Amino acid sequence: MNIRSITCFVNIAHRPLDGIVGAAGEVAHQADQALEAAGYTVQTTRLATQPLSHLSAEPLALLAELEPAAAQAGFDYLSLGPILADSAEADLSPLEALPDLLRASEMTFASVLVARQCRRIHLDAIRRTAGIIREMAHTTEQGFGNLRLAVLANVDALAPFFPAAYHDGGPPALAIATESADLAVRAFSGAGTLDQARARLVSAVEAPAAEIVAAVQPLSAGYGYRFAGLDFSLAPFPQEARSIAAAIERLGVERFGAAGTLFAASLLTDCLRQARYPHCGFNGLMLPLLEDAVLADRSREGLFTVNDLLLYSSVCGTGLDTIPLPGDVSEDELAGILLDVAALALRLNKPLTARLMPIPGAQAGDTTAFDFAYFANGRVLEVKGVGSPRLFARQAWLAM
Repeated sequence: MNIRSITCFVNIAHRPLDGIVGAAGEVAHQADQALEAAGYTVQTTRLATQPLSHLSAEPLALLAELEPAAAQAGFDYLSLGPILADSAEADLSPLEALPDLLRASEMTFASVLVARQCRRIHLDAIRRTAGIIREMAHTTEQGFGNLRLAVLANVDALAPFFPAAYHDGGPPALAIATESADLAVRAFSGAGTLDQARARLVSAVEAPAAEIVAAVQPLSAGYGYRFAGLDFSLAPFPQEARSIAAAIERLGVERFGAAGTLFAASLLTDCLRQARYPHCGFNGLMLPLLEDAVLADRSREGLFTVNDLLLYSSVCGTGLDTIPLPGDVSEDELAGILLDVAALALRLNKPLTARLMPIPGAQAGDTTAFDFAYFANGRVLEVKGVGSPRLFARQAWLAM
């Protein structure tokens, strides 16, 4: 397993900005050194701010100041906290800046929080964000800009995975995200019964979790940072040995997407719920189609649909992640998909996100052609060709 990210959360409402970001860079560097000394490969260090809605600066002006400071401090990626659309009075005007902001940077991630417990959902924000997704698909190379844009539903602060990461506005904090699908592959490969498989994975998670906490928590406290915890979501890498879909097949599902996949996803998530360590973020099963070699293979075999992945999200992880869609998918259909993700998050009281990636010029059944180390090229999934615009026309905001 690797450390996907050391994520520092800071309040940038204060000045001097360079001092805040520079201090965070030192914390991230020391955490990197401590984890490397403990035997872990750290892939990235990341910086996340409080919600964009809570910042008075114009988004592009803020980016022009903040991104160079983050790069100078050694951070690989930056997350501007979400535009909050979690109340009927939410100011949606910052949405207008998102396309330019994302096109101006390859380092910066952004998000829109469209639903939050207790049972509230912003249909107008969903509809407008669907339009942004479609715009980004046709104004960035291969629609790649949508990798850095997510819709959030019921996602709390201090989750270290991007694009969902944002600060709660309090004292600075530190959290760790892992890339640990390989632990599940190995645990299930040598197991006999399902009970043995579960026990092996719980043990395989708890041992490194304890080492990571021992390496990072004292250091975090020494710098006056809250240690938010670990998000041990079983994130994959595009190799079979590091594929969460491969782990599901080692457990006994013949092919990912076959009947029994939902059960396997639930069992995997249950292992993380049982494992003892300081939890933050999602702590579930991640199914990012374009980041998992076996998921990409099974997509080319036609073994699952967008709705299947949404069904699996009901018992596991982060929602719909890096999902390639036809380039001509309509704004109405994108909005309907996002609305379903948000409704599921609220009904089950769990965090879910959506990163939808329409591929310009691509049709359902085509294979993507990304040249990106973290991607495995998969099949463009079919959509139904219709949305539900009358739902959005009825009301902008709904208490559910």
